[in-house]
Amino acid sequence: MRGAGSKTGSRRRKSSERRTVASATGPRLLEDPWALAEFVRNVQEGIYVTTTDGRILDANPAFLRMFGVSSLAELGECKAEELLVEPQRRLDELAVLATDGSVREFELEIRRPDGEVRTVLDTAYQVADPETGETLFHGILIDITDRKELERQLFQAALRDPLTGCYNRRFLMDREEELSRGRRTWGVVIADIDHFKDYNDLHGHDTGDRVLVRVARFLTGEARPDDAVVRIGGDEFLILLTGSASRSAETVAKRLHTIGREKVPVGLSYGWAVREGRESLEDTIRRADKGLLRKRALERRSSVRRRSEAAGRRTGSPRKINRPL
Repeated sequence: MRGAGSKTGSRRRKSSERRTVASATGPRLLEDPWALAEFVRNVQEGIYVTTTDGRILDANPAFLRMFGVSSLAELGECKAEELLVEPQRRLDELAVLATDGSVREFELEIRRPDGEVRTVLDTAYQVADPETGETLFHGILIDITDRKELERQLFQAALRDPLTGCYNRRFLMDREEELSRGRRTWGVVIADIDHFKDYNDLHGHDTGDRVLVRVARFLTGEARPDDAVVRIGGDEFLILLTGSASRSAETVAKRLHTIGREKVPVGLSYGWAVREGRESLEDTIRRADKGLLRKRALERRSSVRRRSEAAGRRTGSPRKINRPL
């Protein structure tokens, strides 16, 4: 049997071993203050502590980097809402926190002291200071600016023609829904390249593509910033005019017809229409297209007549042309 002294010595050795193990594994546990501090310091998400009135009490380096500063002192006396593009969003978030005690991935746009705007997701919860009872907010910010920009680019790509950069028909559908909700009027100008198939056959499709790009740039350059230039077919473009400008569709078409002769290497025919009553955008486009076809047919008959008369003058016996009734 072992004596009492032997048992005491064994207990002391085991206690020492436990302390050694705890010391070795402490940094592996978040309960360890040093481990927690290192985690907060090195994590790439912004971690902060604020008061209910928006004072920023503490923040980690990642939070400071998001705001383009190296210390909280550089933020001065700015409160949380003063760093937001839309301060009302702070009030909306506080309302959720007051009701639920926490908020998850609340999207905010922040404005840094240097003026740069970034988009973040805020996850926060409210706690009570154990000594004073004051309500505080502990939160984490995740910077999603790059993701939002990629989403914007993908969304734009879905609405754009890849060759010319003009909008596509999907854009028209979305725009019509938006305009119809506001009961707004619109006007359309259609531009169609004359004899484009023959041009393609003669010069090749690569040259034809370059012509399409030049026409698109011409129309975009002449359109107002608020007007949308849309490629609605292989060789057909549309300019969507909204608001008060919609009434100037005819004027815009005639101006483009005049200056386009010198700026694009191909002929363009134009049609235009303004929304009537509550007709759909597609119906307005259809009327503009019919007007373009009628105008083109008249111009071609006129061209044939002129060529025939010129041939008649050369032979001395002008041909009789049957005019439409």
